Amino acid sequence: MLVAAAVCPCPPLLVPDVAAGAAPELDPLRAACADALGVLAAARPDLLVVVGPAGLAGRGPHPEGATGDFREFGVDLGVRLGRDLGSTAERPLAPSLAVGAWLLADAGWDGAPVEALGVGEPLETARCVAEGRALAARADRVALLVMGDGSACRTLKAPGYLDERAAGFDAAAARALAAADPDALMALDETLAYELKAAGRAPWQLLAGAAQGARPVGRLLYDDAPYGVGYLVAAWS
Repeated sequence: MLVAAAVCPCPPLLVPDVAAGAAPELDPLRAACADALGVLAAARPDLLVVVGPAGLAGRGPHPEGATGDFREFGVDLGVRLGRDLGSTAERPLAPSLAVGAWLLADAGWDGAPVEALGVGEPLETARCVAEGRALAARADRVALLVMGDGSACRTLKAPGYLDERAAGFDAAAARALAAADPDALMALDETLAYELKAAGRAPWQLLAGAAQGARPVGRLLYDDAPYGVGYLVAAWS
């Protein structure tokens, strides 16, 4: 059963070594993520699963001890998912999951075992919901760290250029996360999300599936669009 969730964006710039001189610009976002992770720790789960968007190579489950790095972003920095179990995972963590692993390490996570699940951005809503239900059934007390960005089309300089629909899409997602409303998350349009480059849509809808029947309480901790990308942080408990 789902007992807690933290929703965080997944730009590699969250990692100060990657952001370099621009790191202070995202300090408020990092602080909000740290607060959300505090909710996970307080819930004392039996299992924590990091969920995030992934390309073909990074999709599917990753065991505790899996590793990733930020070399493709020009930084020789590696991360590990949870504890070092002395085994080498076959596949590296997708960038979104590597950011999640960094957040956990930065927070000093020493609680439940940690696994990860890379989710394909085009995964349809029904399958996201089904995956979420399956995750929630993995243990008596399951927590999720859900990584994913909103639209990438909020300004002219955004990665996806300006799209007038982007602000409305992000606002709907923010309302759903603030209210811990699974139905509202499931109602997010997957085609529109794809057009707006909103990589968080599938992970958010997986969270919606995991939360069905749990009646969580939500708090929105951050809602802004630096660099023209919608970043949302929320905590469900």
